[in-house]
Amino acid sequence: MDRLVLIVDDERPIVEILKYNLEKEGYTTIEAYDGQQGLELALNRNPDIILLDVMLPRMDGFEVCKKIREKSSTPVLMLTAREEEVDKVLGLELGADDYITKPFSVRELMARVKANLRRMNQEPPASEVSTKNIIGIGRVSLNLDRYEVKKDGHIVDLTLREFELLKFLALQPDRVFSREVLLEKVWGYEYYGDVRTVDVTIRRLREKIEDDAGLPSLIVTKRGVGYYFNKDHPVVVD
Repeated sequence: MDRLVLIVDDERPIVEILKYNLEKEGYTTIEAYDGQQGLELALNRNPDIILLDVMLPRMDGFEVCKKIREKSSTPVLMLTAREEEVDKVLGLELGADDYITKPFSVRELMARVKANLRRMNQEPPASEVSTKNIIGIGRVSLNLDRYEVKKDGHIVDLTLREFELLKFLALQPDRVFSREVLLEKVWGYEYYGDVRTVDVTIRRLREKIEDDAGLPSLIVTKRGVGYYFNKDHPVVVD
């Protein structure tokens, strides 16, 4: 099945390079050259992944990402020419799944696209979804078939990356994983990333599932090592 990639960037030469290389790999692309048009295409055309520049006319990439996340869990890979750490963190805080700093190599970009789409491919079609394969974690539950998380019976809105990270940790309770290992296992083997990406995603997860994100009891930090899922919370797989 063809995968649809939405490219949102006001620099036409970059758009043409991305379009050429993506189509060469078998993807279908649609393009937008400002934030408003990009948001409209993101919500109306339902792309499989979005490549979103930060510096855009009419509406910047951060605002576009925020509005997309209010309606959709489509993977968003942010493109930025900025080096400031705060910009990268802000994009992740607003729900971006990944980011890459310009100038970037086409090989690296394609690896990121493939890694993000590979995660999407793991979700089974609706006809194969069952009520089994549920992980119970105290007041939180994960339905591995539906890619759904609930707390106290209410659905928690997670991005695909947040769900994958929570699932990975929950299935291996009390085992500490370094940020580098989490990047490899959750973000993908070919991921070329900054370990701060893990920290931001962990923080977003805690804000959504912990009773007190400042004093987490489910996803715990092992100082100087990494993160682990607290086995003191009962985990039962049906």
